[in-house]
Amino acid sequence: MALRACGFIVFRRLANCVPPQDNIEYLLLQTSYGQHHWTPPKGHVDPGEDDLTTALRETKEEAGLDAQDLQVVDGFLKELHYEVRGQPKEVLYWLAELKDPGTKVILSNEHQSYRWARLEDACTLARYKEMQDTLREAHRHLKTQQDKK
Repeated sequence: MALRACGFIVFRRLANCVPPQDNIEYLLLQTSYGQHHWTPPKGHVDPGEDDLTTALRETKEEAGLDAQDLQVVDGFLKELHYEVRGQPKEVLYWLAELKDPGTKVILSNEHQSYRWARLEDACTLARYKEMQDTLREAHRHLKTQQDKK
């Protein structure tokens, strides 16, 4: 059976960016273990916990961001499948906007640093193709929603 984890791709919109389409930054956390990879907040599902509750709990634990700090974006849910130490793992990511772009990130001891990054910088930090593809897909989703307004 695959390990299951859930989390959020958290983003914020900056005011007064030129061009305006460059106003989106994604939150990545750098692990304090292993190869110190960069990842959105996520974690394992506890017994009896539903997936969205896990994503909210882990985002609070790892980045200090509460449910009231976030606005979940409709129509985006991405499931990744990969192996960790020879074991299958699946991760569900929702997309959530930080309501107040100035809200402070507070890291747990699982992470040593965080960064807000525009799409291409976030993809460079993320390193893994599946995560890069997920970030790009999230970005396209946001652009499609913005174009409909």
